[in-house]
Amino acid sequence: MKNTVVTFQEAKQKGEKISMLTAYDYSIAKLVDNAGINAILVGDSLGMTMLGYENTLSVTMEDMIRHTSAVARGARNALLVADMPFMSYQSSVYDAVVNAGRLIKEGNAQAVKLEGGLEVCEHIRAIVNASIPVMAHLGLTPQSINAFGGFKVQGKGEAAAQKLLDEARAVEKAGAFSLVLECVPEKLATYITKQISIPTIGIGAGAGCDGQVLVYQDMLGMFADLKPKFAKCFGNIGKQMTEAFQNYDKEVKEGSFPAKEHTFKIDDTIIDKLY
Repeated sequence: MKNTVVTFQEAKQKGEKISMLTAYDYSIAKLVDNAGINAILVGDSLGMTMLGYENTLSVTMEDMIRHTSAVARGARNALLVADMPFMSYQSSVYDAVVNAGRLIKEGNAQAVKLEGGLEVCEHIRAIVNASIPVMAHLGLTPQSINAFGGFKVQGKGEAAAQKLLDEARAVEKAGAFSLVLECVPEKLATYITKQISIPTIGIGAGAGCDGQVLVYQDMLGMFADLKPKFAKCFGNIGKQMTEAFQNYDKEVKEGSFPAKEHTFKIDDTIIDKLY
């Protein structure tokens, strides 16, 4: 069954949890999609996991379009959401709509995600009015890392918690179809989830959210540069990959690979005639 913004809303109403993972290329997208995951996020986290940047700020629209279009070719049933990268929407409402449109037209995304609360409600409203579904993102918003002073839990104090709740209500009113809550205390995320009618997708926000999202490299033990507390390792694929690479290196250097079964034959008489 194809996942859509409508099935997201129906899942919340029925109390059914929503699963979401990142993907940045065709082969991973196919694997995630075949596993039955409800949604795929082409996150600007690709700046760190795929391109080796220190953070997400250097990711461009061209990066996002290229990776989103690759994922779109591999995803058939998952709802495909693409991140709007830093400065693709902050500069103006006009830029927000144009760049959201590019992710839909050129990247074949089915929805876009942008970070922020009250300051981006006008942007959300305009993008939604252009018939483009918007997933909002509150809490730890990585594009604001310099303003936050690092990767820190958000909403711990009374004023900060009230601000998050107010902004969740605001992005819902602006037309967002769902809301990512990142690095938010569990009880606060659960409370916000009960206070709004759109699905919440948690990452480091506890089990009270309507769904969960993780970076696939984190949940497979593939990305050692940063190990968030909230990222459970569901399979140590990174270790298995390293061991496979080491075995390949060993066999190549000792001459045992490729073996006969990995090669193609030619008649000896042809070789004998060569000069």
